[in-house]
Amino acid sequence: MGSRREGAAGRTYVGIHKDRYGGMTPTGNIIRDAWVFGLIPETETCEGWPLAHIQQLYDRVTKAWEPYGHLVSNLPPELRERHARIYAEAVRRARELGWDPDLSDEDE
Repeated sequence: MGSRREGAAGRTYVGIHKDRYGGMTPTGNIIRDAWVFGLIPETETCEGWPLAHIQQLYDRVTKAWEPYGHLVSNLPPELRERHARIYAEAVRRARELGWDPDLSDEDE
């Protein structure tokens, strides 16, 4: 689940902006989806969050996707536009950091 570091309370998340290629990881996707659904503010990077909190966020994101069959095409226009904006920015930033989508699964 994304990059981790050891903190005083055990394993914690490094934050979406410090994660590989700006969060092009499963954990990064959870955070971006949480932004899309307004579960956390877009300013929240989840840096320092215990992995248990990331799991709880994943559960909330999964529940938020359920009415839409987990398909972007089923989102209402406002959410679909927010999703497109957030993910386009993530891809742009990741490419600037050297991300190659064809190689992204190599070290998962």
